[in-house]
Amino acid sequence: MAEGGEKRSPTAHRTPTQIRREARTYNHRPEQIRNRSERNHVRRELEKKGRVHKGDGMEVDHRRPLIKGGSNSLKNTQVLTRRANREKGDK
Repeated sequence: MAEGGEKRSPTAHRTPTQIRREARTYNHRPEQIRNRSERNHVRRELEKKGRVHKGDGMEVDHRRPLIKGGSNSLKNTQVLTRRANREKGDK
């Protein structure tokens, strides 16, 4: 059962309280703020080069994940469709 009788979101499978708690704790950690800032920077650079555009359904993907020693550099990124990026994660 969910916390305090709250209904879980059908898409996130978490209650609103759980979502807010994660936003306050995990997403506001200095290292997560830095990582998000770096990812945004790389996407802006690719937008300047014309490889992605707002609303085009394309995503910037890491060739080698950060967990395995990858980086947010332009050399370590590629542009994929949303579907291809999700399928890549399933493997």
